[in-house]
Amino acid sequence: MNIAQIYRLYPKESDCIAHIEAVRWRGKPVCPYCGSDRSTAMPKEQRHHCNNCKTSFSAMVKTIFHHTHLPLQKWFLALSLILNAKKGIAARQLGRDLEVNKDTAWFMAMRIRRAMEEHPDQRALLQGVVEVDETYIGGKPRKRARRADEAPHNKRGRGTKKLAVVGAVQRGGKVITRLVPNVKAKTLTQFIREHVEAEGTTVMTDEMQSYWRLSAFIRHQTVNHQVEYVSGNIHTNTLESYWALLRRGLMGQYHRLSKRYLPRYLDEFSYRYNIRKVANVFEITLARGLGA
Repeated sequence: MNIAQIYRLYPKESDCIAHIEAVRWRGKPVCPYCGSDRSTAMPKEQRHHCNNCKTSFSAMVKTIFHHTHLPLQKWFLALSLILNAKKGIAARQLGRDLEVNKDTAWFMAMRIRRAMEEHPDQRALLQGVVEVDETYIGGKPRKRARRADEAPHNKRGRGTKKLAVVGAVQRGGKVITRLVPNVKAKTLTQFIREHVEAEGTTVMTDEMQSYWRLSAFIRHQTVNHQVEYVSGNIHTNTLESYWALLRRGLMGQYHRLSKRYLPRYLDEFSYRYNIRKVANVFEITLARGLGA
Protein backbone atom coordinates (compact mmCIF):
# COMPACT_ATOMS: atom_id res chain seq x y z
CA MET A 1 0.00 0.00 0.00
CA ASN A 2 1.56 3.29 -1.10
CA ILE A 3 0.38 6.87 -0.78
CA ALA A 4 -1.09 6.91 -4.30
CA GLN A 5 -3.30 3.92 -3.46
CA ILE A 6 -4.42 5.53 -0.21
CA TYR A 7 -5.48 8.72 -2.00
CA ARG A 8 -7.38 6.57 -4.49
CA LEU A 9 -9.03 4.13 -2.06
CA TYR A 10 -9.69 6.43 0.91
CA PRO A 11 -10.24 9.97 -0.42
CA LYS A 12 -12.76 10.99 2.28
CA GLU A 13 -13.02 10.62 6.04
CA SER A 14 -16.13 8.46 5.67
CA ASP A 15 -14.18 6.01 3.50
CA CYS A 16 -11.50 5.66 6.18
CA ILE A 17 -14.09 5.15 8.95
CA ALA A 18 -15.94 2.55 6.90
CA HIS A 19 -12.73 0.62 6.32
CA ILE A 20 -11.74 0.77 10.00
CA GLU A 21 -15.19 -0.49 11.02
CA ALA A 22 -14.96 -3.34 8.51
CA VAL A 23 -11.51 -4.39 9.75
CA ARG A 24 -12.33 -4.11 13.45
CA TRP A 25 -15.92 -5.35 13.60
CA ARG A 26 -16.52 -7.20 10.31
CA GLY A 27 -20.05 -5.78 10.00
CA LYS A 28 -21.14 -6.19 13.65
CA PRO A 29 -20.27 -3.20 15.88
CA VAL A 30 -19.24 -4.14 19.41
CA CYS A 31 -19.19 -1.63 22.27
CA PRO A 32 -15.58 -1.19 23.45
CA TYR A 33 -16.77 -0.27 26.94
CA CYS A 34 -19.12 -3.13 27.86
CA GLY A 35 -18.62 -5.61 25.01
CA SER A 36 -22.26 -5.62 23.93
CA ASP A 37 -23.18 -6.02 20.27
CA ARG A 38 -26.56 -4.31 20.76
CA SER A 39 -26.08 -0.89 19.24
CA THR A 40 -27.79 1.67 17.04
CA ALA A 41 -25.98 3.51 14.25
CA MET A 42 -25.65 7.30 14.39
CA PRO A 43 -24.81 8.14 10.76
CA LYS A 44 -24.57 11.92 11.15
CA GLU A 45 -22.07 11.67 14.01
CA GLN A 46 -20.33 8.65 12.42
CA ARG A 47 -20.68 6.87 15.77
CA HIS A 48 -22.81 4.13 17.38
CA HIS A 49 -25.01 4.18 20.46
CA CYS A 50 -24.76 1.20 22.80
CA ASN A 51 -28.19 0.03 23.91
CA ASN A 52 -26.69 -1.77 26.89
CA CYS A 53 -24.49 0.79 28.68
CA LYS A 54 -26.11 3.82 27.00
CA THR A 55 -22.85 5.33 25.75
CA SER A 56 -21.84 6.35 22.26
CA PHE A 57 -18.66 5.06 20.66
CA SER A 58 -16.75 5.05 17.40
CA ALA A 59 -14.48 2.48 15.79
CA MET A 60 -11.46 4.46 17.01
CA VAL A 61 -12.09 3.99 20.75
CA LYS A 62 -9.28 2.07 22.50
CA THR A 63 -7.16 1.88 19.35
CA ILE A 64 -4.08 3.75 18.13
CA PHE A 65 -6.48 6.37 16.71
CA HIS A 66 -8.21 7.05 20.04
CA HIS A 67 -8.81 10.78 20.74
CA THR A 68 -7.22 11.84 17.47
CA HIS A 69 -8.21 15.17 15.92
CA LEU A 70 -6.38 14.52 12.67
CA PRO A 71 -8.02 13.28 9.47
CA LEU A 72 -7.82 9.50 9.29
CA GLN A 73 -6.40 9.76 5.80
CA LYS A 74 -3.27 11.30 7.34
CA TRP A 75 -3.05 8.35 9.71
CA PHE A 76 -3.28 5.96 6.78
CA LEU A 77 -0.57 7.92 4.96
CA ALA A 78 1.67 7.86 8.04
CA LEU A 79 1.20 4.12 8.38
CA SER A 80 2.10 3.62 4.74
CA LEU A 81 5.18 5.84 4.91
CA ILE A 82 6.54 4.11 8.02
CA LEU A 83 5.94 0.61 6.65
CA ASN A 84 7.56 1.42 3.30
CA ALA A 85 10.62 3.17 4.76
CA LYS A 86 13.14 0.34 5.05
CA LYS A 87 15.43 2.40 7.28
CA GLY A 88 12.68 4.31 9.07
CA ILE A 89 11.48 7.87 8.68
CA ALA A 90 12.29 10.77 11.00
CA ALA A 91 9.51 12.70 12.73
CA ARG A 92 10.51 15.94 10.99
CA GLN A 93 10.35 14.28 7.57
CA LEU A 94 7.03 12.66 8.41
CA GLY A 95 5.73 16.03 9.56
CA ARG A 96 6.75 17.65 6.27
CA ASP A 97 5.09 14.89 4.26
CA LEU A 98 1.83 15.10 6.22
CA GLU A 99 1.84 18.87 6.78
CA VAL A 100 1.82 18.56 10.58
CA ASN A 101 4.35 19.73 13.15
CA LYS A 102 7.14 17.46 14.31
CA ASP A 103 5.56 16.76 17.72
CA THR A 104 2.35 15.58 16.09
CA ALA A 105 4.33 13.45 13.64
CA TRP A 106 6.35 11.92 16.49
CA PHE A 107 3.15 11.15 18.42
CA MET A 108 1.62 9.46 15.36
CA ALA A 109 4.75 7.41 14.75
CA MET A 110 4.88 6.23 18.36
CA ARG A 111 1.22 5.21 18.21
CA ILE A 112 1.90 3.23 15.03
CA ARG A 113 4.91 1.56 16.68
CA ARG A 114 2.53 0.30 19.36
CA ALA A 115 0.87 -1.75 16.61
CA MET A 116 4.27 -3.24 15.81
CA GLU A 117 4.95 -4.57 19.30
CA GLU A 118 5.26 -8.30 19.70
CA HIS A 119 2.86 -9.51 22.38
CA PRO A 120 3.85 -12.54 24.50
CA ASP A 121 0.80 -14.53 23.40
CA GLN A 122 1.75 -14.01 19.74
CA ARG A 123 5.39 -14.99 20.16
CA ALA A 124 6.70 -18.07 18.36
CA LEU A 125 10.00 -19.63 19.38
CA LEU A 126 12.81 -19.54 16.83
CA GLN A 127 13.80 -22.95 15.48
CA GLY A 128 16.25 -24.61 13.10
CA VAL A 129 19.48 -22.66 12.72
CA VAL A 130 19.45 -19.55 14.92
CA GLU A 131 22.15 -16.90 15.01
CA VAL A 132 22.66 -14.89 18.21
CA ASP A 133 24.77 -11.77 18.56
CA GLU A 134 24.79 -8.41 20.29
CA THR A 135 25.34 -4.83 19.18
CA TYR A 136 25.74 -1.49 20.91
CA ILE A 137 23.64 1.62 20.30
CA GLY A 138 24.95 5.11 20.95
CA GLY A 139 26.54 8.11 19.31
CA LYS A 140 30.21 8.54 18.58
CA PRO A 141 32.12 10.52 21.24
CA ARG A 142 33.47 13.94 20.36
CA LYS A 143 37.09 14.01 19.29
CA ARG A 144 39.42 15.59 21.79
CA ALA A 145 43.07 15.51 22.65
CA ARG A 146 44.22 12.55 24.72
CA ARG A 147 47.10 12.44 27.15
CA ALA A 148 49.86 9.95 26.56
CA ASP A 149 48.97 7.96 29.69
CA GLU A 150 45.20 8.09 29.06
CA ALA A 151 43.25 5.12 27.77
CA PRO A 152 41.38 5.51 24.45
CA HIS A 153 38.04 7.26 25.07
CA ASN A 154 36.34 6.18 21.84
CA LYS A 155 36.11 2.50 22.65
CA ARG A 156 33.72 0.55 20.43
CA GLY A 157 31.93 -2.76 20.93
CA ARG A 158 32.23 -4.80 24.11
CA GLY A 159 33.24 -2.83 27.16
CA THR A 160 31.69 0.39 25.90
CA LYS A 161 29.16 2.44 27.87
CA LYS A 162 26.65 2.35 25.02
CA LEU A 163 23.29 0.56 25.27
CA ALA A 164 23.54 -3.17 24.66
CA VAL A 165 21.05 -4.88 22.35
CA VAL A 166 20.95 -8.65 21.86
CA GLY A 167 19.31 -10.28 18.89
CA ALA A 168 18.45 -13.72 17.53
CA VAL A 169 17.49 -14.51 13.95
CA GLN A 170 16.23 -17.73 12.44
CA ARG A 171 17.79 -18.25 9.04
CA GLY A 172 15.07 -17.59 6.51
CA GLY A 173 12.72 -16.58 9.32
CA LYS A 174 12.13 -13.93 11.97
CA VAL A 175 14.38 -11.78 14.10
CA ILE A 176 13.95 -10.85 17.77
CA THR A 177 15.86 -8.00 19.42
CA ARG A 178 15.84 -6.79 23.01
CA LEU A 179 17.51 -4.04 25.00
CA VAL A 180 19.47 -5.71 27.82
CA PRO A 181 21.19 -4.27 30.90
CA ASN A 182 24.41 -6.18 30.17
CA VAL A 183 25.85 -9.01 28.08
CA LYS A 184 26.70 -11.33 30.94
CA ALA A 185 26.14 -15.07 30.62
CA LYS A 186 23.02 -15.05 32.80
CA THR A 187 21.35 -12.31 30.74
CA LEU A 188 22.11 -13.86 27.35
CA THR A 189 21.17 -17.36 28.49
CA GLN A 190 17.81 -16.14 29.77
CA PHE A 191 17.18 -14.34 26.45
CA ILE A 192 17.89 -17.50 24.45
CA ARG A 193 15.75 -19.67 26.72
CA GLU A 194 12.81 -17.28 26.26
CA HIS A 195 12.99 -16.97 22.48
CA VAL A 196 14.64 -20.10 21.07
CA GLU A 197 13.27 -23.65 20.95
CA ALA A 198 15.93 -25.81 22.60
CA GLU A 199 14.97 -29.13 21.02
CA GLY A 200 16.27 -29.62 17.48
CA THR A 201 17.77 -26.12 17.24
CA THR A 202 21.37 -25.13 16.60
CA VAL A 203 22.52 -21.78 17.97
CA MET A 204 25.47 -20.09 16.28
CA THR A 205 27.45 -17.35 18.02
CA ASP A 206 30.94 -15.94 18.21
CA GLU A 207 33.35 -17.09 20.94
CA MET A 208 32.44 -14.57 23.64
CA GLN A 209 32.65 -16.20 27.06
CA SER A 210 29.04 -15.31 27.89
CA TYR A 211 27.88 -17.92 25.34
CA TRP A 212 29.97 -20.81 26.64
CA ARG A 213 27.29 -22.26 28.93
CA LEU A 214 24.72 -22.59 26.11
CA SER A 215 25.89 -26.10 25.25
CA ALA A 216 24.38 -27.28 28.55
CA PHE A 217 20.83 -27.10 27.14
CA ILE A 218 21.08 -26.51 23.37
CA ARG A 219 23.30 -27.44 20.44
CA HIS A 220 25.87 -24.68 20.15
CA GLN A 221 28.42 -23.86 17.47
CA THR A 222 30.84 -20.93 17.41
CA VAL A 223 33.00 -19.02 14.95
CA ASN A 224 36.17 -17.20 15.96
CA HIS A 225 35.86 -13.70 14.54
CA GLN A 226 39.52 -12.97 15.24
CA VAL A 227 40.39 -15.61 12.64
CA GLU A 228 37.42 -15.85 10.26
CA TYR A 229 33.81 -14.79 9.88
CA VAL A 230 32.58 -17.95 8.15
CA SER A 231 33.52 -21.53 8.94
CA GLY A 232 31.51 -23.75 6.62
CA ASN A 233 27.90 -23.23 7.65
CA ILE A 234 28.84 -21.60 10.95
CA HIS A 235 28.48 -17.82 10.88
CA THR A 236 26.39 -14.93 12.17
CA ASN A 237 26.30 -12.99 8.90
CA THR A 238 22.48 -12.98 8.71
CA LEU A 239 22.25 -11.12 11.99
CA GLU A 240 25.21 -8.91 11.11
CA SER A 241 23.32 -7.80 7.99
CA TYR A 242 20.32 -6.95 10.15
CA TRP A 243 22.50 -4.98 12.59
CA ALA A 244 23.89 -2.99 9.64
CA LEU A 245 20.34 -2.09 8.56
CA LEU A 246 19.42 -1.10 12.11
CA ARG A 247 22.50 1.08 12.54
CA ARG A 248 21.95 2.82 9.21
CA GLY A 249 18.41 3.65 10.25
CA LEU A 250 19.32 4.87 13.72
CA MET A 251 22.29 6.94 12.52
CA GLY A 252 20.83 8.21 9.24
CA GLN A 253 17.23 8.90 10.28
CA TYR A 254 16.83 9.20 14.04
CA HIS A 255 20.40 10.29 14.96
CA ARG A 256 19.81 10.06 18.72
CA LEU A 257 17.55 7.81 20.79
CA SER A 258 16.92 7.68 24.51
CA LYS A 259 16.99 4.48 26.50
CA ARG A 260 13.30 4.98 27.31
CA TYR A 261 12.12 4.80 23.70
CA LEU A 262 14.77 2.58 22.13
CA PRO A 263 12.67 -0.61 22.58
CA ARG A 264 9.89 0.95 20.45
CA TYR A 265 12.33 1.56 17.61
CA LEU A 266 13.74 -1.95 17.94
CA ASP A 267 10.19 -3.29 17.60
CA GLU A 268 9.70 -1.17 14.47
CA PHE A 269 12.79 -2.51 12.69
CA SER A 270 12.12 -6.09 13.78
CA TYR A 271 8.52 -5.86 12.60
CA ARG A 272 9.46 -4.58 9.16
CA TYR A 273 12.05 -7.34 8.82
CA ASN A 274 9.64 -10.06 9.93
CA ILE A 275 6.87 -9.06 7.52
CA ARG A 276 9.18 -8.44 4.56
CA LYS A 277 7.65 -11.35 2.60
CA VAL A 278 4.01 -10.59 3.48
CA ALA A 279 1.82 -9.03 0.78
CA ASN A 280 -0.95 -7.28 2.79
CA VAL A 281 1.29 -5.60 5.36
CA PHE A 282 -0.86 -2.46 5.57
CA GLU A 283 -4.02 -4.38 6.43
CA ILE A 284 -2.26 -6.59 8.98
CA THR A 285 -0.68 -3.61 10.75
CA LEU A 286 -3.95 -1.69 10.71
CA ALA A 287 -5.73 -4.67 12.26
CA ARG A 288 -3.08 -4.88 14.99
CA GLY A 289 -3.51 -1.18 15.70
CA LEU A 290 -7.26 -1.71 16.03
CA GLY A 291 -6.85 -4.69 18.34
CA ALA A 292 -8.38 -6.99 15.75
